[in-house]
Amino acid sequence: MTIHIYQARLLHYLTEDNLAKREKSTNNSDTSTNDTNTLDATLPVVDKNVILRPVIAGINVYPEYIAEGALVVDDVSGRVLDYGSKNVIMARYASSHAQEGKAPVEIHDYQDKLIMPGFIDTHVHYPQIDMIAAFGEQLLDWLNNYTFITEANFSDPQVAHDTSKFFLNQLLANGTTSALVFSTSHPESVEAFFEESTRLNTRMITGNVLMDQNAPEHLCVPTEQGIRDSQNIIDKWHERGRQHVAITPRFAITSTPKQLQMAGELYRSYDSVYLQTHLAENLAEIAFVRELYPKHTGYLDVYHDLGLLGRRTTLAHGIYLEASEYEVLRDTGTQIAHCPTSNLFLGSGLFDLSKTLRYTGVSIATDVGAGTSLSMLTTLSEAYKVQQLQNKPLSSHQGLYQITLGNAQSLLLDDKIGNFMPDKEADFVIIDMGA
Repeated sequence: MTIHIYQARLLHYLTEDNLAKREKSTNNSDTSTNDTNTLDATLPVVDKNVILRPVIAGINVYPEYIAEGALVVDDVSGRVLDYGSKNVIMARYASSHAQEGKAPVEIHDYQDKLIMPGFIDTHVHYPQIDMIAAFGEQLLDWLNNYTFITEANFSDPQVAHDTSKFFLNQLLANGTTSALVFSTSHPESVEAFFEESTRLNTRMITGNVLMDQNAPEHLCVPTEQGIRDSQNIIDKWHERGRQHVAITPRFAITSTPKQLQMAGELYRSYDSVYLQTHLAENLAEIAFVRELYPKHTGYLDVYHDLGLLGRRTTLAHGIYLEASEYEVLRDTGTQIAHCPTSNLFLGSGLFDLSKTLRYTGVSIATDVGAGTSLSMLTTLSEAYKVQQLQNKPLSSHQGLYQITLGNAQSLLLDDKIGNFMPDKEADFVIIDMGA
């Protein structure tokens, strides 16, 4: 085993439980310091570089910034061992380990860079990576004229492998290390994606897209067969290494009630499998759903009635919701993924982030290919503009929290990723502040 120490500026976000653990470990530490760039002093003593105030009103999450910091990683487990002031960390590991004959230490100097937890994207379509900047029609025409044509190619395993490899490398180049991803209706597209993700050791969640109506025949899969495909994918891939499976009906328009009901039954038969779909992105979409499901009170009621909602469900968009639908989201714990670049590109509408947060968890996502960039930082820039247009500004701290710890919390992965707490997976991004 080799211990790796990454010296840089550090920025991440902590819950109250995290703060309590930091205080406990500090009190139990044999190393003391008067250094002012660290939280290693007994809380609530705060130095000038650490801002301890809630990021979002009503949510107790706090930013921690260490101007001269260091992150310690075990290269065998791939987990965080420690973090803090560079002076404290070097005294604790580099000097003592050299003297006592412990594991060798390798130091990486990024003093002019910023290290943050790896970014997390909660809604993105990997088969649409080559469609970025395709002509921006409204949602339903865009699906029929561009998306379905592109996705037809993914019955070819080679296309699926090549695209998966390119997509995942582009994600990593943009600092994204985990994502909730749409594949296509072809099991081959899922298999290829998981194989490439395993090779790169990224944490990915995906599944075969369920469609059995209102889509090209060659993309539709018979109702029971689609569910069997999902079951087979769960059996093979769910929680295999860092891979997870999401049951993935595209949306209410392209699934029959029977398929949605079977998807809900499969979802509820597991404690850890995810479910992802779309909701209330576009007014024409909502009108079509009303035609297809006239006995339901609204779009969300279709999913609720058929058993698709729950804490592990992420619904992309949710722009146009009725008051009662917000209450259903709250009562079921269902999460919303806000996709600002996609909503702007397709002219779908402006998402009310602050209102939705009063009812349920909201993550921020790229939604490539309608989304115009895989960069979560670019996506944050557009999220800021969407909120500004509604006179509801989004702070930089709230945005950076959302794409790291916030998105991890939305996916119930905050015990594994999202900040630098010891024993979490060492997913992090090094940002060149001068770029």
